[in-house]
Amino acid sequence: MLVRLWADRGRVVTLNDPAVNGYRTDDLIAEELPLVAVFRPTLVTILIGANDIVAGSSDDRYRAQLSAIHARLRADASAAVVYALPQPDWSLSRAGASFGAPSAIAARIERFNTIAREEAERVAAVYVDIFALMREQLRRGMFAPDGLHPSATAYAEWADALRDRLPARRVSSP
Repeated sequence: MLVRLWADRGRVVTLNDPAVNGYRTDDLIAEELPLVAVFRPTLVTILIGANDIVAGSSDDRYRAQLSAIHARLRADASAAVVYALPQPDWSLSRAGASFGAPSAIAARIERFNTIAREEAERVAAVYVDIFALMREQLRRGMFAPDGLHPSATAYAEWADALRDRLPARRVSSP
């Protein structure tokens, strides 16, 4: 959706989205990060953590995983601008209740989002905080048919909110 919005403004962007539903930071490191060296992106977005919460990951482990992700991105795509995003408040979903008390899940989501922000800022990546938008959308029931993930309309609103905050940067060829 974001690439389409940029294209509407005349930007040419090649999208390579290796994201897989259900992945944890372990999976991202093993399966997706090796693709960075091949693709050599100029812009990277990171939104990961919900499945780490479900798997019972500790704050320290999540922080270490994010640190490893950012280090690998810097090594394999040093020219890339890296944007970290918060995870949405899936504690508000009907499916989220199967993972524990909504208040406890919400607290973990907020803690992991704080860690994501801290780790991004530690390596001079940009943390784009659209959590208030995400939470409001889910409070309004903007869920996909699975009852857990945000709806297509919610994602479109994310793209609109991010369009000008994540500029598709032109990069010269070597």
